[in-house]
Order: sequence, then C-alpha cells, then structure tokens
Amino acid sequence: MRTGLVCALAALLAVTSAGCSGGGSAPASVPASTPVTATSSSVSAAPEQSYQAPAMATVEFHPDAAVGEGDVLVDLSCTAQGYVGVSAKSDKRLKFRTQIGEIQYTYNLPNDGTPTFYPLQSGDGDYTFIVFENTHDTNYIKKYTTQAAVALESEFAPFLRSSQFVDYTADSACVAKAAELASSAADQAGAVANIYDYIVGHIAYDYDKARTVESGYLPTPDETLSTGKGICFDYAALAAAMLRSQGIPAKLITGYVSPNNVYHAWNMVWLEETGWITVEFKAPANQWSRVDMTFAASGTDADFIGDGSNYTDYLTY
Repeated sequence: MRTGLVCALAALLAVTSAGCSGGGSAPASVPASTPVTATSSSVSAAPEQSYQAPAMATVEFHPDAAVGEGDVLVDLSCTAQGYVGVSAKSDKRLKFRTQIGEIQYTYNLPNDGTPTFYPLQSGDGDYTFIVFENTHDTNYIKKYTTQAAVALESEFAPFLRSSQFVDYTADSACVAKAAELASSAADQAGAVANIYDYIVGHIAYDYDKARTVESGYLPTPDETLSTGKGICFDYAALAAAMLRSQGIPAKLITGYVSPNNVYHAWNMVWLEETGWITVEFKAPANQWSRVDMTFAASGTDADFIGDGSNYTDYLTY
C-alpha cells in the first residue's frame, strides 16, 4: 500500500444530540453527512459512571450436534447466534463456502480438524454450506454439502462474535486491553473513541508487510497488538475484535479504493445514537492519524469514507 493511502477504520467516535428510541433505528433528524473533527487523546481517568460492557458473546463448537460424513462436521446449532462451526480432516487443501441466493463467501478451511467459525453475515434465509477438497492446482470438488434455514436472534449477532477473520477469545490480550479502555469511558461512544485512540497511537503501519503479504493471509489481533504494527487488514481485525469483545457491533469490510483500485480493509461500527457509521483514517509517511469523520444516521448500512465515492465494498465479515 503506497504512502498516503487512506486506510478506513469505520466507527463512530462522537455522540449526536438526538437519542434512539430502541430497535436499533437511528434518529432521522441527524444529517447523513455531517462532518465532525476528531482528535486523538490519551485515555482519561474513569468517570463517575463508566460504560458497562455486556457479557462477551462467544463461539463454541458442538460436535455432538454437528452434521456431516467422514471427517467433516458442520455444527449448525448456533446459526441463530450468527455463526456456523466447521471441523474437517484431509491430506489435501480444503475450503468452506456459505451461500444464500447468489451471495457466496468462500474461505480456507484447516485440514487438521481444528474447529473454525464462520459468520452468517448475509442475514436470515436458506443457506447452503459446502466443504470443498482440492484435487490439483486450484481445482476443488465438493466433499460435503448441507443446508439450513437461518433466523438470526439479532441483525448484529454475526458482528458481535469471533470468526476466522476476527479471531479472539476471552483470554486474548486484545480483549483485556479493550476492557481496560472501555472501563474509563462514560458510555458506548466513549468506549469506541478510547479504543480507536489507542489503536491510532500504538499501532504503526507496516509497509514491508504490505509489500510482501500473500494471498490467504489471516490477521491475528493479539499479534498486531504485541508487535505494534500491521497492515490495514490487521488494523481492521484488531479494531473489530476489541469492539466486539465490549458488546459493540463491528464489521470488517474488504473492498477496493480508487483511483488505483487498491484492495483494502476497513470497519463499520454500530452505536445506538446513529446506527452504522464510518470514520476516515489516513496513513502519512511515518504515522497513523485520525483526520476527520462523517457519520450517517439513516439506520441502515452507510459506507462513508469522506463522501464514500472512492470506496467500493466487496466482502463483509
């Protein structure tokens, strides 16, 4: 990624004056593109009334409830919670696909039996789940297929839990740090601000990694936290992990940035005051700094980075 490329980490770092009357809808009185300048600051002392994060939403594999054949197990018992778990063994490369209508997400699947969790980010509906096995080169055949009707308990369920691309547990260092940062905030928006201030102030952009990263790379939030550096994919995964662990819905989005059509990763975050919004971050030569933000309060997905015209969403995790 070249110097000066905008790295978008979507989040709301300000509270609007209007409230939200339940159900996750955003106030219609807030303009769809109101600019707000955000400045980085250190985490302050805990306020009298601090943000109380809900119990962390977790993922779990239930082999006794799984369906499958041979060395393939697909756990569909937690689809209402927004995810499916898969375990498979093979001496060949494996892939896993979730499909609903024409929407497909295809992932790498470990071939050593390690349970891996995948989000049901496309919402309610009839899903098809397919495990593929490599034959040669880039050719795969179907190894196992099953179907399930998915009815999410909440539209936010897939964006509150760990998954293959946003990998963390209750014991993760990034979760502990997120809890520390959130505890010194007065409310949910303050928790988001503290977490993003920390990421901006402590994680450096890794230009060497950006030049050499290979296809199929998966970010590890704790590694990004401990090394203090990463590429946009690492930033987005770390932010999503920290926010989700504190009960704040966060999407990891990959797509393309014009004019050079660079493949890129960013976040979107949902808060009660505004719904889904996005914040712009820029990567200058030697540091990351927050430059400004634009929020949308329509109560639906909004992909604003500046005016959003140069960003194209491709996949959401």
